[in-house]
Amino acid sequence: MDKSWMHSDRRSKAYEFGVEAFLNFAVENLLTTTHIRCPCVKCVNLKLFGVGIIRDHVYFNGIDHSYKNWTFHGEPWEATTNASRNVEEDDGHSRYSFVSEEIDMDDNDFGDFGSDPYEFANVIVDGDQPVYPGCRKYTKLSALVKLYNLKAKHGMSDVCFTELLILQGDLLPEGNTIPTSMYETKKTLCALGLSYEKMHACPNDCILYRKEYEDSTNCPTCGISRWKEGKDSREL
Repeated sequence: MDKSWMHSDRRSKAYEFGVEAFLNFAVENLLTTTHIRCPCVKCVNLKLFGVGIIRDHVYFNGIDHSYKNWTFHGEPWEATTNASRNVEEDDGHSRYSFVSEEIDMDDNDFGDFGSDPYEFANVIVDGDQPVYPGCRKYTKLSALVKLYNLKAKHGMSDVCFTELLILQGDLLPEGNTIPTSMYETKKTLCALGLSYEKMHACPNDCILYRKEYEDSTNCPTCGISRWKEGKDSREL
């Protein structure tokens, strides 16, 4: 199927015809007009809408150019046999167990990949790329998780994190796979069913206020208060 329209001007006839062809393709394959994943740059196939809303989104927001294989809309998955075999052998969870360890998740946070193996396989293929050509220590996904963990640990704003990604991309060799925005980072992690939860931490980095310490008001190690004094004496 011709997908060149995805890069056309959104005011052009080529884009208009392409959008309609895409929507017709999706409806014919999914047999629904009300529960279709929206491929616009804001929804990135994470939200379900009817045909009319998707049409508006694709016009106003633009279509996600990285969505080259329309697996969410009925197109057969195009990937290597090796990638498919790896998904079956590793069953997903063992392959990326380091992800849950890095950002403190349990198995339930991975979501139900069994219901959509194409989605998970696509993430594996993309995440297994070296962070730059020839790098053996980090893949795109492992580097991304490390960076995202720093964001959560040190309370970086989205703007700060985006600037850090851009700087990392400039510092690394040409052809590196570091995302260039918070949007791309969230897109990758959301495809894996991952998220992060903000937690209070001891100012001296002794503990996180979670599990048995969730309701504590002082650090059991150093004794410092969980709260810093403010107008209401409960300021974080």
